[in-house]
Amino acid sequence: MRNQRIAHRFRLSIGMVLVLVAALGSFYLLELMNRAGEEMQADMQANEPDYIIENFSFVRMSKEGKPSYIIAGDKLTHRPIDDSSEIDKPRVRSLGAGERPPMEIVAKMARVDDANSRVTLNGSVTIDRAAAENAQPMHMATEKLVIFPDEDRMETDQPVKMKLGNTTATANSMRANNATRQLHLEGAGTLVLPPKAQ
Repeated sequence: MRNQRIAHRFRLSIGMVLVLVAALGSFYLLELMNRAGEEMQADMQANEPDYIIENFSFVRMSKEGKPSYIIAGDKLTHRPIDDSSEIDKPRVRSLGAGERPPMEIVAKMARVDDANSRVTLNGSVTIDRAAAENAQPMHMATEKLVIFPDEDRMETDQPVKMKLGNTTATANSMRANNATRQLHLEGAGTLVLPPKAQ
């Protein structure tokens, strides 16, 4: 009889230990799920914009303290997690310095990052440069364009169409340096030159 009581207590103790382990395991799992949820919520909040500006424009100054270019758009959304900005319907206008004529760039969307040193434009990107004393008018169209304003250069890995004066050209990609006036059209393309004047 005494052995039966001991066996009964032993089974009861094992049962209670198993219930206690299951309860602790459930509590631990619940705590892990709560922490994961809090971390996910914190990540989502960190990616929330800290400010949104409608119908904006700002002027970037050169190192010499002169206006270098103007960026404007319908809406600017800034995200503090990576200090980037998204712009709806951006318009970038470089203010010609010295003999260089001003240039205007328009697109559907833009992303500004790397401390405002890189602007990536997407969707129906057009570039227009007016004629000047030492430069013909230029029009360029592509679907994506990356601008490095501080270096006064731009590039695209997308097909590009360009018209310079009466000369037209197409290419698979393009790199341009406005400071040195160098333009590289790469990949299969066409070049149509106007007939020489008589």
